[in-house]
Amino acid sequence: MRLNQTFTRRQCLQTLTAGTLAGQLANPVFSLAEEVEAAQTVKPKPVAAIITKYEKRLHGDVIVGKILEGWKQDGGAGPALRLASMYVDQSSPDDLGHLMSVKHNVPVFSTIEETMTLGGNEIQVEGVISVAEHGNYPWNEKQQHLYPRRRFFEEITDTFQKYGRVVPVFSDKHLGPVWSDAKWMYDRGCQLNIPMMAGSSLPVSFRRPEISLPLGCEIEAAIGIGYSGLDIYGSHTLDCFQSVIERRRSTQMGVEWVQYLQGDAMWQVMDKGVIRKDVFEAALAVLPKQGIEPDPRKGPRNSLFLIQYTDGLLGAIFMLPDCVQGISAAIKLKHEPQPLATYFVEKFVDNLPHFAYLMKAIERMMHTGRPSYPVERTLLSSGILDRALTSRMQNSEKLMCPELAINYEAVDYPHAPNPRLDSNPTLPLSEALG
Repeated sequence: MRLNQTFTRRQCLQTLTAGTLAGQLANPVFSLAEEVEAAQTVKPKPVAAIITKYEKRLHGDVIVGKILEGWKQDGGAGPALRLASMYVDQSSPDDLGHLMSVKHNVPVFSTIEETMTLGGNEIQVEGVISVAEHGNYPWNEKQQHLYPRRRFFEEITDTFQKYGRVVPVFSDKHLGPVWSDAKWMYDRGCQLNIPMMAGSSLPVSFRRPEISLPLGCEIEAAIGIGYSGLDIYGSHTLDCFQSVIERRRSTQMGVEWVQYLQGDAMWQVMDKGVIRKDVFEAALAVLPKQGIEPDPRKGPRNSLFLIQYTDGLLGAIFMLPDCVQGISAAIKLKHEPQPLATYFVEKFVDNLPHFAYLMKAIERMMHTGRPSYPVERTLLSSGILDRALTSRMQNSEKLMCPELAINYEAVDYPHAPNPRLDSNPTLPLSEALG
């Protein structure tokens, strides 16, 4: 299994020649205002975008749109990237792809290979951004939305092999979503030695309240809470959860077994003391409530993923779509009297500015040739989600998961800073986060 090494400030400064961007990339806690100057000092890297559907506020827009129209998508400065080409798999009456193509003089090609070669006979981009999220695609019996992430990645990597050149690739959200596809994508990336990232934008989003966990901390208990659909938001929730618990002191990040529970069975686990009630309550307390059903035990769609890690940590993900509107994680640290909890801030203003911090991580990889954080995190969360949905189909059977013995080295990549929010908790999010 490939390990992603910590990328230090010294390594970053040695790798990059442009001083301003080097400083920003080495210390990615940045303000969007600071990026105005940084973007003017570095030659942008040309990248290709492979997108399922490009409409306002869909992932294609809030990721690729930040290259075309600035960090805040208001016409200001953006990342040190240049969109050289696009491929859009599905069009619609609300399609922005053609409009953006004309506005920004970006060609749209009919195949992924042409998008990467600009219609020529060699790869002419320095990176590929694959956004296979949204669009009219089938569902399987486990209620996984079968977006063409593997197909996109297969065509991207076939092009690498055909022309004998590899560039960094970012694949949006969880890999797969079917485990066999997720593992194929990861193995293919390793085989070709592709600098690769994947996953949700929310691990690098703003957090309320701000909590800081040092690498190597000792975690005694950990619980995450999510909402919405099990596939579409289970992936976000697991990525956020993994981004917190991977900071623990352990050489074993892998998973031994996964089990899906619902109804009375999911609450009996907590009532019997298998998982800690105080940690669950801490995770619940920081979340915005939907107001339909204040008692989580009464929500008819609620469910639980139990995750036994190979180092002994028992993780629990409560999906509570009937009573919350957000994602949180709570942990109990050894020698600390109270649990710590945080909310991964998501919905507050247009153009979803936390995607700017995802784009910052992507930009960093495109310039350095090194992932900003491990793709193995997303591979593991993808496998956990697939196994939880399989357990659901198999009457909540506990599934042993030797294939999820995925160990990797966490890196100290920061999330979006929000000091104004913590200094004034009553400040509206749109003001606090700028």
